[in-house]
Amino acid sequence: MYYGALATTYKNCSQLVAFCDINQTRMNYANELLQEKYQHPKVNTYTADRFDDMIRERRPDVVIVTTIDRTHHIYIVRALELGCDVITEKPMTIDESRCKEILDAVNRTGRRLRVTFNYRYAPHNTKIKELLMSGVIGEVNSVHFEWLLNTQHGADYFRRWHRDKRNSGGLLVHKATHHFDLVNFWLSSRPKTVFAMGDLMFYGRENAERRGVNRFYQRAYGNPLARNDPFAIHLEDNPHLKKMYLDAEYEDGYQRDQSVFGDGISIEDTLGVLVRYENNAILTYSLNAYLPWEGFNVAFNGAKGRLEARIVEQSYVSAGAEKADEGAIQEIDIWIYPHFRPAYQVEIQAGQGGHGGGDRLLLEDLFGSETNDDPFRRAASHIDGAMSILTGIAGNISMRTGYPVNVSSLL
Repeated sequence: MYYGALATTYKNCSQLVAFCDINQTRMNYANELLQEKYQHPKVNTYTADRFDDMIRERRPDVVIVTTIDRTHHIYIVRALELGCDVITEKPMTIDESRCKEILDAVNRTGRRLRVTFNYRYAPHNTKIKELLMSGVIGEVNSVHFEWLLNTQHGADYFRRWHRDKRNSGGLLVHKATHHFDLVNFWLSSRPKTVFAMGDLMFYGRENAERRGVNRFYQRAYGNPLARNDPFAIHLEDNPHLKKMYLDAEYEDGYQRDQSVFGDGISIEDTLGVLVRYENNAILTYSLNAYLPWEGFNVAFNGAKGRLEARIVEQSYVSAGAEKADEGAIQEIDIWIYPHFRPAYQVEIQAGQGGHGGGDRLLLEDLFGSETNDDPFRRAASHIDGAMSILTGIAGNISMRTGYPVNVSSLL
């Protein structure tokens, strides 16, 4: 998403100068795409142990961090220390100690860190913000937010490195950081107290055995049992996935196609969270990763009425198709239920492209040459990044201890 945009739409105002990765084969393939798909010259490549060399030799203004979540802080902090601004993928990091390390580095260096919350920019999510800002339902007292991941996209987290909670912080951090950020954004507030419950209740070998499954495999590639498994992904059938992952795995051992009903899964697939915000609003949140459709339902209860939204997203597999398909909108319904007056539907045009049209607007904000005042303040800082993950981090602590967590105590 990033290097494709830099090589095309923003090539007149931004310049891509290097790739850094633990896997040379993947970098070679990215350079191949730059040349063949985008007609852009290949860029220098650096293995991860040469990160400092890359900064010294290429002298970038900005480093974009897209590594696995548990290593975000390493490259964010080092880039800041070497004099670069940073754009990082969400989540900013996965626990409170790494979060403090990042915040300290920003304060120490004075450099800028931005977190890429593309869902803020989706027109329907911005519209919800606009409606709440207008006071149409008055002061918001409570929010009910239900996110549904389906058996294609939701399952994908259980095939990949995300399945190990040490890498991702679990879905309460890796995925729900989007959702908790949206609530912070919509309410213009921050989490105060968090209580959570969750478990692995559908994926994993033990759950499959309980449902009567008795034939298992470790990964899909080369295994005939996987051919009839609707949860399997077949890297060899997708040229992009084959070159990006299957052909590259000999370098680092990363298998992109592990069975979702295998052993070694340590993240939850069923989650419920209760949050009190600094403005006293209460959030009830639900995330399930094995449902028949993808998207979310959200309802805001206010002093003057209720706002309800239902968003259905297109199903996808990460890196398995065009980026514009990722989170593309299939259906939008937003309704206002005022006190003592008839309900009415809010008309809104669905955004085009990835994440409900948010990707395109985010990229413009990150790389474009125009600087426009945004009344919705969608650009997310390191503080926004921290506030979104701290809900999930507190939720993880709450699940371990069985007690509510005071967010301010974490930092």
